[in-house]
Amino acid sequence: MGVVRGAPAIAIVGCLSLAVEISKEEFEKKKALRREVEGKLNYLISARPTAVNMKQAADHLISYINSLDNDESISAQEMQARFVAAIEAMLEKDISDNRSIGEFGAKAILNNVTDGEQVRILTHCNTGSLATAYFGTALGVVRCLHSASRLENCYFTETRPYNQGARLTAYELVHDKIPSTLVCDSTVAYLMKTAQINAVVVGADRVAANGDTANKIGTYQIAVVAKHHEVPFYVAAPLTSIDFSVNTGDNIVIEERPQVEMTHINNIRIASPGVTCWNPAFDVTPARLISGIITEKGVFRPSELSTLQSQLQDHKNSLPQLQV
Repeated sequence: MGVVRGAPAIAIVGCLSLAVEISKEEFEKKKALRREVEGKLNYLISARPTAVNMKQAADHLISYINSLDNDESISAQEMQARFVAAIEAMLEKDISDNRSIGEFGAKAILNNVTDGEQVRILTHCNTGSLATAYFGTALGVVRCLHSASRLENCYFTETRPYNQGARLTAYELVHDKIPSTLVCDSTVAYLMKTAQINAVVVGADRVAANGDTANKIGTYQIAVVAKHHEVPFYVAAPLTSIDFSVNTGDNIVIEERPQVEMTHINNIRIASPGVTCWNPAFDVTPARLISGIITEKGVFRPSELSTLQSQLQDHKNSLPQLQV
């Protein structure tokens, strides 16, 4: 059994898994197909409440399956085929959006340095091909900087307690031969003091309407340290990560993970028996600490997100293969 993590990947894999299941079944009645789709999508939403991507994808697909059900000219078989095709198209769009995020982010960072200067980037958690459909969000920005021969080094945190950075980001950077250095979470402040970091780029599980951003635990403290050292702090995320129904980060549900992630490594206890743990999986970075939010439509200050709301609606309406 595989484990999927990363907000965009959860959305894509969840929907693709549904497409696989639906493809194997035969439906004589459209309503039976609609009920099955709605039930399974609502179940998938519960996989990670902090991330908004799965919910937005599910809401859109539920709306689509209902519109197909209401169209009397469409048979159950055609309804099934169209629904599967819509999910497959979502995969291609996610890859295209990630590449756009990478290009916009790289350009924004390079605009803040002198021509030809090599940059040093810090990132947190994993936001690459293992967390998205392909290419990545924050790590996509790093990949674009490397492709442009402008990346001197990518520093990345181990990301305790689950070590996504040490396990996953390290794997991707080494595989792609991108110059990089793994650092302990607790070294970030000293790193910024000594290594002249040009920018921090992280991902997001959910961005509130005011720009407050929920991301992997540890992101908030990196943003505070970046502010102190006057290092630009960017959030890289697709439009689907912006949730305009949530006004501020105070309204974002934060998951708590099992204590064993803190007390054990590879099933070996490293903490004293009987110790009490607090293990939130995410934290919320206030908008005032964020220099820009990098999307597939460009880079926006948190205060500019309201101008994106209409674009987000257009984005939803223009998803490929979702016309009845």
